[in-house]
Amino acid sequence: MKSTYILSAIAAGLFLVTTSGACFAQEKAATPPAAEAPKAKNSETKKEGEKKNKDGEKKKESTSQATIGQPAPAFKLTCTAGKEASLADFKGKIVVIEWFNPDCPYIVKHHKTNTTFNDLHAKYAGKDVVFLAINSNREGKQGSGKDRNAKAAEEFKLPYPILMDTTGETGKAYGAKTTPHCYVIDKNGVLAYEGAIDDDRSVETPGKVNYVAKAVDELLAGTSVSTTQTKPYGCSVKY
Repeated sequence: MKSTYILSAIAAGLFLVTTSGACFAQEKAATPPAAEAPKAKNSETKKEGEKKNKDGEKKKESTSQATIGQPAPAFKLTCTAGKEASLADFKGKIVVIEWFNPDCPYIVKHHKTNTTFNDLHAKYAGKDVVFLAINSNREGKQGSGKDRNAKAAEEFKLPYPILMDTTGETGKAYGAKTTPHCYVIDKNGVLAYEGAIDDDRSVETPGKVNYVAKAVDELLAGTSVSTTQTKPYGCSVKY
């Protein structure tokens, strides 16, 4: 098993080296200074504007583009090594995505207490199955930041990259609610499964049924996925 993890780590390293592109960055638009106005009126207008913004944000946050049987939302994010990766890079492969937060006890459950995800990665090595972790926690929130996640990758001996979604745009597009919230995308780029990693919602014991493995096995066998959705569990994504 140790040799398998070494080979997996080498493969992950090759991915990070060969994935090209500049570091992902999203510039914020500059906000022009507010025009002078009577204080009472300005304060009232500001409150009204803030309310509209908050209402708009709530509506935007509740909108998910991810639908079973439809093309998975495209994304281009930067991994902890500073290289870009996009969903389009893995055309023709099955893609497994886990939403990630290194300080969430449910992530620790599946990466340290148990090696659920590393074992899955080893199981499907050489079978055109790609694993990605995405962290959508906002800067300053629990488990956020490139350095913290790079350290976690070493601690967990993670054999695949962690992509940083600091804006939360990708997480919201997928409707990711928890860490881990898992998604399986088939070789045609169509979303085939979303939900929990397995059927045990405790913080220590892995489940008897691994829904991700079940979905991937069925896709590799050329059959339809029998369980396409389950209720995800874990820590909330800190948008």
